[in-house]
Amino acid sequence: MMHGLDTNVIVRYVTQDDRKQFRRADAVFTEAASSGDKLFVNAIVLCELVWVLRGAYREPRERIIPVIEALLETPEVVVEDADLARRALADWQGGRGDFANCFIARRNQRSGCQTTLSFDKALAKSTLFSAP
Repeated sequence: MMHGLDTNVIVRYVTQDDRKQFRRADAVFTEAASSGDKLFVNAIVLCELVWVLRGAYREPRERIIPVIEALLETPEVVVEDADLARRALADWQGGRGDFANCFIARRNQRSGCQTTLSFDKALAKSTLFSAP
């Protein structure tokens, strides 16, 4: 059986800022690991997770990258477009744009786009983006 995860379940699991919800989230991961069930994280949730950790929790990139890497490596977690997420994470680690920009560009590239057009000047030096 597979269950999709909403961003808030992962946020509670990672931040442990609400003990009751953390215990419930932890039980979800523990049960999946012991039963062989899978937990699905779609691309939007992955981007939203980074956005919430950066914005609401003020976590630096260096603390978020291991969280995403752990999700990608957890056997009971299935991440949508996991290979592209890994590439986007490496792009983001390189310092240009934010994770969502990098993931968007990688997904666009897979769809045959030569580049992704953006007004974001921070992305100007990336080979994945160009100005319109």
